[in-house]
Amino acid sequence: MLIREIEETDNKQVEQLIRTCLIEFGANKPGTAWADPNLGDFYHLYSTEGCKYWVVELDDRIVAGCGIGPVVGFPEVCELQKMYALQEARGTGAASHLLETALDFAKHHYKQCYLETLSNMIAANKFYAKKGFKQLDKPLNATEHFACDAWYILDL
Repeated sequence: MLIREIEETDNKQVEQLIRTCLIEFGANKPGTAWADPNLGDFYHLYSTEGCKYWVVELDDRIVAGCGIGPVVGFPEVCELQKMYALQEARGTGAASHLLETALDFAKHHYKQCYLETLSNMIAANKFYAKKGFKQLDKPLNATEHFACDAWYILDL
């Protein structure tokens, strides 16, 4: 298993990974990553200062990924974005290593890390709580992910 930064040739595989996971959880609808216009171009989206996206590669296939990006209006807060793993990667430790990689990067640019998710992604919610994220009562700000109903923050 290899964790590395996204490459331009990964864009389609990453989009397919995310869409597969969203379908699995019934989140293939507006208000989620499903409708993000840049879903198929993360290489360019995450190429600016304070942003980065990583993938987990297993047997020449991308099986997980996540990114760090800014939160509009909160210059000291980043967002853990688009963290998804295919079923075959779950329970392997890939998500823990991926999160550690992302948070190590975030610590150099931000003071807190925020995330939005869906409450029906039960294992993901337990994972974030186990990793020290504290659940919030409401989102930090209004985003295009209005369908998300669980929000977390972590001091870096």
